[in-house]
Amino acid sequence: MLKTNGLRNRFLAAAMMAAVLASAPAPAHATSKEIIELQTQVQQLLDMMQRLQSTLDTRFGVIQHLVEQTADDSNRMTATINALQQKLNAQGEAGGGKLDTVSGQVQSLNDSVDELKSRIAKLDKSIQDLQAQTQNTPQNPSSGTPAGAMPATNGAGASGPAANQAPPMQETFQAGVRDYNAAKFEVAVGEFQDVIHYYPMDELAGQAQFYLGEIAYRQQNYPDAVKAYNNVLEGFPGSPKAPAAQLRKGLALVQEGKKDAGIRELRLLVQRHPQTPEAAQARSKLNGLGARPSVR
Repeated sequence: MLKTNGLRNRFLAAAMMAAVLASAPAPAHATSKEIIELQTQVQQLLDMMQRLQSTLDTRFGVIQHLVEQTADDSNRMTATINALQQKLNAQGEAGGGKLDTVSGQVQSLNDSVDELKSRIAKLDKSIQDLQAQTQNTPQNPSSGTPAGAMPATNGAGASGPAANQAPPMQETFQAGVRDYNAAKFEVAVGEFQDVIHYYPMDELAGQAQFYLGEIAYRQQNYPDAVKAYNNVLEGFPGSPKAPAAQLRKGLALVQEGKKDAGIRELRLLVQRHPQTPEAAQARSKLNGLGARPSVR
């Protein structure tokens, strides 16, 4: 800007000097041609001054507009950052209260996956049974018993032995999950207990124990929920439901008023299964309780 002002001053001085020279009395030997050339140069200088002034005014207007626009952008950015910070703070404060909701949503998704797995297992079993029946079908039906017909029993009704048979494991467990998702807790409890009673060593028995804990948790029966989760952790430590059982056990203990015991369970979950989604939820809950995820 200083350079521009100096240039403008030089042009102005040159124009003034030319004007003075033009107004001075011409010497005797001056010709009209020289006066005309001098006047032409003066006019050119004045035109250049006007163009320079116009250019400067235009550039000053552009610069002022850019400065105002930059200030507006800066103010908008500051307001956006402040709003984002307030939103993050609000989410952090509400994070502890939303943990149970998020945990419930994750568990519902796991329940749906379990039901889908049960259906797949049921279809697989049906295919195996069909293959076995095909292999066992007599090739020569001349024995007197039509193919596919049940042989007659010797004096015993068909309903007698069936009444003492164990219910089908997959179908019973799947029905329990379906009734649990439909909030038919009393029916679901009976179905899960049948799985545990008739198939105590199967992996589905461990998952049935977990769902019994979930039902007790939803009914706010936290002591029974803790017992059911313990049955999963102690009887089926390799169950896919073990991380969720430990998380829910810690939350149940906190709800029961046993905060220190709940914190220990959540820390144990982080230690045993650090990369699981349940461990992430446990860390969030520990932060909400003002406790560190691990003890140094």
